[in-house]
Amino acid sequence: MCRCLKVSASGYYAWVSRPESARAKANQHLLSRIREIHDDSGGMIGSPRMHEDLVAEGASTSLNRVARLMALHGIQGWPRKKRGRLGSRSYRPPGTRNHLERDFSALEPDTKWVTDITQVPTQEGKLFLCVVLDLFSKLIVGWSMHHRQDRQMVIRAVEMAVWQRQGNVPVILHSDRGSQFTSGDYQRYLGSNQLVSSMSAVGHCGDNAACEGFFGMLKRERIHHRRYRTQNEARADIFDYIERFHNPRMRRRVAVQDQKLSAVLKPSVETG
Repeated sequence: MCRCLKVSASGYYAWVSRPESARAKANQHLLSRIREIHDDSGGMIGSPRMHEDLVAEGASTSLNRVARLMALHGIQGWPRKKRGRLGSRSYRPPGTRNHLERDFSALEPDTKWVTDITQVPTQEGKLFLCVVLDLFSKLIVGWSMHHRQDRQMVIRAVEMAVWQRQGNVPVILHSDRGSQFTSGDYQRYLGSNQLVSSMSAVGHCGDNAACEGFFGMLKRERIHHRRYRTQNEARADIFDYIERFHNPRMRRRVAVQDQKLSAVLKPSVETG
């Protein structure tokens, strides 16, 4: 075989007895974690999201390396479906303005929230989901589901977020101009609970991109790969995604970020 391949016998035996390189060992360790995260997501996460999760856990790796390992071992996520968007409603309650101004950054929890509604198809008919997302941690701090997208469903989602809020500092709550958010009951509830209503101008649907981004992940990673026979089946699966997959994942990211920040600040404090 060595003669056919024009390789020296001594070179071949040296290659066979050579120990595994540090890079190969690191790749094996990384691949093992990639498989765990991929299985955890139900086989939905692709290389970009996988890279984000690994970096959030403290791994030092590049997107190209993650993509190469996943492609080499046949690990892939589900592609995103492109869909059209509906236009925004033109009505905005008097005195309400856009407090968010597309600034999706938040330095502390419970300072900026966004909310929106999406629909989930089932064999019993559409199920509507309303969520409240904290821009600091990307946690879903409030959610509600109903077979009608009415203002009571929206208020229940906000009530859950208010119940979990730490302190009574005013919070900006951004939404689109849907009738549920412009209703008197909803606006009065915000006013009585130190929530500042924020709404976009006409044609500025990108102002709620953070909430739309969560819905995109939910549908791409879970809903588009399920056929719900009943609305209760859909409710149980969405609950599982929010409370057992998405929120724990976001909490881990916040914990890792806090550890990194503490490690950076500690030498500065000691030097000072």
